[in-house]
Amino acid sequence: MKYKVVSDSSSNLLNNTALYACVPMKIIGQREYIDDGAQDTAVMTQELRQYKGKSSSSCPNVSDWLEAFGDADVVFAVTITQVLSGSYNSACQAADTYMEEHPGAKVYVIDSMAAGPEQAMIIDRLFELMEQGLEPEQVLEKVRDYQDHTYTLFCLESLTNLARNGRVSPTVAKIAGVLGIRVCGEAQEGQIAPVHKARGAKKALNTLVEMIAERGFHDGCLLRVAHCFGPDMTLQLRDAILERFPGARFHMETTGVLCSYYAEQGGLMIGFEGAYNTRNHT
Repeated sequence: MKYKVVSDSSSNLLNNTALYACVPMKIIGQREYIDDGAQDTAVMTQELRQYKGKSSSSCPNVSDWLEAFGDADVVFAVTITQVLSGSYNSACQAADTYMEEHPGAKVYVIDSMAAGPEQAMIIDRLFELMEQGLEPEQVLEKVRDYQDHTYTLFCLESLTNLARNGRVSPTVAKIAGVLGIRVCGEAQEGQIAPVHKARGAKKALNTLVEMIAERGFHDGCLLRVAHCFGPDMTLQLRDAILERFPGARFHMETTGVLCSYYAEQGGLMIGFEGAYNTRNHT
């Protein structure tokens, strides 16, 4: 039985292999930025900060997903939260078409209810379960159980692009920009929810550590951070977490085009394991 895992590029996992494929999202502004690993995100971020016109994100279409499925017998497709993108719907349409054209094949579409690190954690968990030789339905059941214990937090210096695309209130975005406040929030039912407003990096860092601890993070748990040109704060967060939880596992990475667009300069996206997540029903 030939397996394959496919995700859209909001996972920040852009390298294609025999067992994994990534379908690119796009950012459309003064020009098109394709999230395929070839785009210089520093250039994109700078150009969009100077650009005064409208910009938006664009999800993969049905044909993009179909091509990525290849000729696998079993496909697990993991998408950005369907609340914020049409990627999930496109993947579902592609799954129906693929199974019609390939009798006996199975495509399971998983709404990550997140983006970035938490989505990548779900993908890694899929591979772990597949390696155990489980049946596809068992893999799906166990990865959904895993999702019930994962979280996404974020810490953003700017909410401009989120506000422009209707993801957060323009008023909240304006206040944060004028007062120099960092917004710390979380994914709730797949939506972006600001929780705390912290003035300064130190206050924001302390707030994040407390938010992580409050959600049941403990020694042995994984915490994964994707940063948009914010390595210093990411390393400070790592040190603060390991000081409190010496047995924690920590992974650091950079954001791709899609996540850089929404996180913006200095933004952090944090995925981690914890207690049962009542805000993330799967």
